[in-house]
Amino acid sequence: MSIDALLQLFERHKDQYVSGGMMSQELGVSRTAVWKQIKKLEGAGYEFEASTKLGYRLVFAPEAIDEAAWSSAIRAKRFGSTLVVREQVKSTQDVARELAENGAQEGALVLAEEQLGGRGRMGRGWVSPQGKGLWMSMVLRPEVPIHCAPQLTLLTAVALCRSLRRETELEIGIKWPNDLLVNGKKISGILLESAAEDERLKYIIAGVGVSVNLSASDYPEELLEKATSLRIEGGRAFSRQALLAAFLLEWETLYDLFLQEGFGPIATLWESLSVTLGRRARLITPQGELHGIPVGLEESGAIRVLQDNGSYASIFSAEMGEPRAST
Repeated sequence: MSIDALLQLFERHKDQYVSGGMMSQELGVSRTAVWKQIKKLEGAGYEFEASTKLGYRLVFAPEAIDEAAWSSAIRAKRFGSTLVVREQVKSTQDVARELAENGAQEGALVLAEEQLGGRGRMGRGWVSPQGKGLWMSMVLRPEVPIHCAPQLTLLTAVALCRSLRRETELEIGIKWPNDLLVNGKKISGILLESAAEDERLKYIIAGVGVSVNLSASDYPEELLEKATSLRIEGGRAFSRQALLAAFLLEWETLYDLFLQEGFGPIATLWESLSVTLGRRARLITPQGELHGIPVGLEESGAIRVLQDNGSYASIFSAEMGEPRAST
């Protein structure tokens, strides 16, 4: 029995329960063989509802990456012009970096169905199950000084937030510097890693992970209070292909605006989408901890914070959280 035959059976009985006996009879195999194939499908991102009396019902089928179809759907001119698709990788960052070192042009994009070692800021891991998210890294080669790298991180967050808001109609906001939140829970991660030469950027590897169609069961229990997916928040599955095409077009548009006019317009857009500004926060920096109210972005990309002592601080790197209750 092939997995394709099993999937065709569920397609014929769409939104219905199919008993183990029926599957066994129609496919000419044992119930144990059917169960093993269903487990394989679950490992590939398919989701089933199981009932002792009724059997199985297919509730979610992942949208596979079809390289030709996805390439033709991309409307950006440079971003995604070269598309490299991998079924499984440790991290798309590693693949994209190798491409960059071998001379890949700006816009070369690596997509993976599954990451085994996806990583985010501060060295954290990232949940990247098969077929349910956008796990990608792209080569950028901006002709700007190295100190502009933090601005590009913020730009990427703006592009992703704007495109996802349009495509999903969800109230998505940006928590400084580049976390995207829905109802206070994180739905994406952004990590830019750069290589420099003579005080100029040689290239940047921009990694983006979007939790598109994950279900609650895909997350470790300890993450459910702070992580979510577009599917969970929107109550429906979303097309990964459509989200990618919209994001790349928005990303390229804002990137070109940045190269032409500088960071000012990007900062204005970031501030309009922020869920951080005007709310008292605790920031843990390499120099120590401070409390205050973020009031805006500076030209450098740093966030300006009005501290509790009345002075202002410019913060480039920090872990931001809620202020601890006084004791």
